Amino acid sequence: MRVAVLGAGAIGAYVGASLCRAGVEVFLIARGAHLQAIRESGVRVHSPRGDFESRPLATDDPHEVGPVDHVFLGLKANQYAQAGPLVAPLLHERTTLIAAQNGIPWWYFHQLPGPFQGRRVESVDPGGVVSAALPLHRAIGCVVYAATEIVAPGQIRHLEGTRLSIGEPDGTDSARCNEFADAMVAGGLKCPVEPDLRRDIWIKLMGNIAFNPISALTRATMAGICRHGGTRELVVDMMRETLAVAAAFDVHPDVSIERRLAGAERVGEHKTSTLQSLERGKPLELEAILAAVVELAGLTGVPVPTLRVVNALAGLLEDGNTGG
Repeated sequence: MRVAVLGAGAIGAYVGASLCRAGVEVFLIARGAHLQAIRESGVRVHSPRGDFESRPLATDDPHEVGPVDHVFLGLKANQYAQAGPLVAPLLHERTTLIAAQNGIPWWYFHQLPGPFQGRRVESVDPGGVVSAALPLHRAIGCVVYAATEIVAPGQIRHLEGTRLSIGEPDGTDSARCNEFADAMVAGGLKCPVEPDLRRDIWIKLMGNIAFNPISALTRATMAGICRHGGTRELVVDMMRETLAVAAAFDVHPDVSIERRLAGAERVGEHKTSTLQSLERGKPLELEAILAAVVELAGLTGVPVPTLRVVNALAGLLEDGNTGG
C-alpha cells in the first residue's frame, strides 16, 4: 500500500510516521526546514506511549511520488481549494482522499439521504472550487481526536489520544476504509470505521465552534475561557445552538455540554489552533468551524443568534488578520 501525506504538519507527520512503522510505503509532502530534517533524520515522535522514529520518504514535489492508494490530507480546510495541482499527480482511478479537518467538510451532503442530498456548503466549497480540486467520490471523512505539535523540524510531540475515526459519506463499511484502518492500527493508532461519521463531526464541533473563535477574540486559553463566568455561559449558549442545528439534520450527539466543558478544563492552559494561527498571522479556518454551521442553520430555519454574533466578530478579526 502506498500513502501520501499532503500537509505533513503535526498530525500529518504523526500519522505518516505511524503508518511507516506498519510497513506502509509512506511519502510525506512537506517543505522548508521540516522537509530537510525529515530527509536527514526521519520523523522523531516523542510520546507518553513511548518515543519512536520512522523514515518515510519526503519531498516537496508530488510528481516525484506518483499515484498512491490513499492521500491523507493534513491541510487546513481553507487550503483545500488550492490543493488540486498538488493532489492530481497522486491519483489513480481508485485513490481515496482522507480529509482530516475540523468542522463541516465539503462533502457533508454527498450521498446523504434527504432533502439536501448533493447540496453544496458554500462556506467551505464556494462555487464548487473544493469539489473540483478534491472530487467527492474519492472522499473519506476523518475526525481527529489525537493532539500533537511540532516541537522542532522533523520532531513531533504527541500529547494525548491516538484515535482518528474515519467513514464513508454514505455510511457503508467499505474495503477502502478497512484497508486504511488496518494499516493505522498496525502502526499503533486507533482508527474505527464509523457507520455515521457525521455524528463524530458534530461531537468534535461542539467544542471547536465555541472555544476556537472565543480564544482568538480574547487571546484566552481553554481553561481560562471555562473559568470566566461570562465566557463559560457564552460557550454553553453556542453549544446549545450547535446541537439544535445538528438535530435539524437528525444528528443527536450523546455527549452533554457539561461533559464537553469538563473535557476542555482538563486540557488546561492550551491555546486553540485558531489562536495559534492568529498569533502567526495565518488564516483562522473558521469558515468550516463556524460560518458553515450558521449557513446550515439558515437552511433549516434554526435560530442561532449567538453563533451569528460570534461569526460576525470572528469575520472582522479574520479580515484584520489577513489584510482583507
